[in-house]
Amino acid sequence: MRSTATSSYGIVFDLDGTLVDSRRDIARACNQMLESCGRGPLPVETISGFVGDGARPLVVRALQAAELSTSDAEVERALQLFLDHYAADPTGNTALMPGAREALDALADVPLALCTNKSRRTTLPVLEGLDLARYFPEIVCGDDLPRNKPDPLPLIHLGERLGLAPGALVMVGDGPQDVECGRAAGAYTVGVKGGVLPLERLLAARPDRLLDTLHELPELVRQAPWR
Repeated sequence: MRSTATSSYGIVFDLDGTLVDSRRDIARACNQMLESCGRGPLPVETISGFVGDGARPLVVRALQAAELSTSDAEVERALQLFLDHYAADPTGNTALMPGAREALDALADVPLALCTNKSRRTTLPVLEGLDLARYFPEIVCGDDLPRNKPDPLPLIHLGERLGLAPGALVMVGDGPQDVECGRAAGAYTVGVKGGVLPLERLLAARPDRLLDTLHELPELVRQAPWR
């Protein structure tokens, strides 16, 4: 477990599309859920467009795309099916994003945290399966707090856990939710290309810095433009 008091700033990472490419496993679980509901599969690209706001919004969007009921009861049933299917094999087709491991290793002396809208039930097995849990002494998942990204609450909470003000945090992510969360909290925001959602949506959120891959993050940290 890393120390949380070795730096005047901390770095908070998003998970899906930033550290891991989980599109195929999410799509598999989603399509298994739809099959259980009597519908055929959706393309991986379509389901990827539903990712970013947590499991429940993803399930609602998938049900709508499949022209199924989105009543509270049906959404709850479909959500549990999705989570069950996902938890059965959370990393079978999931891999690290380019530069992820190298960046995390290079930042060994910096307090790190994870901020994801993914449920804790599916986040922890992914972290364990890809040997990522050891990097993050603090984790906030999508079902931990009353509000998720893009609301600033998760980042503010992580700052408190790390002993750092939100303005001393750097939020790294591939989606507009990450940038909007970071900006609302007063953090420095770093967007990373190549994630789950179209690049245009990330650009529209106007991150403070845009990286091609996480390979570039250690050098940015050395420059520390947020100081």
